[in-house]
Amino acid sequence: TMKTLVLLAGLLASGLATAQYEQQSQFGGVNYDYLELRYVDVDANGGSGFLLGGSIDVGDNFFLLGSFSLLEFNQNVDADIFQLGGGYAWHYNNDWDFLASAQYVNVDVDGSDGDNGVRFSGGTRGLIVPQFEVRGFVHYTTAGDGDTWLEIAGDYRFNRKFAAGVSFEFGGDADIFTVGGRWYFR
Repeated sequence: TMKTLVLLAGLLASGLATAQYEQQSQFGGVNYDYLELRYVDVDANGGSGFLLGGSIDVGDNFFLLGSFSLLEFNQNVDADIFQLGGGYAWHYNNDWDFLASAQYVNVDVDGSDGDNGVRFSGGTRGLIVPQFEVRGFVHYTTAGDGDTWLEIAGDYRFNRKFAAGVSFEFGGDADIFTVGGRWYFR
């Protein structure tokens, strides 16, 4: 009868909402308190290496972020890249944020004076399901000759503390692929 269908639909909706809440609380929302280690592959001149980075939420939607990359290219050329800055996250809803950030960039390349500049980024981070976060950004740097590129990335969350994923950065002078893991410390 109609009462039975309405009752079953209500129970089903209640069960789905409870399951979604339990998954959300198991994996958490978008989190800005993390450390990450990534293997980096740069297509220009056969470069590869590692990136150690992180972010910390400092309150009122602001966060600090930074990274240090050690890269080695063909012809025995090494590059060390240090980035440090901050950003703002506008929480669109519990699962999606829009972000803007600025970072100081220092690039030290063997056999050269290196370079300094600023990196500006804008984009979004969000959960398409509680276990899978996707990111999309546009980056611009003043270091070197200046460059603009796009980043598309995703991380699978094993639980509230650990995730692993990949990122692709393309455009500009080089395409970059990374694979690695994140540890969420809050």
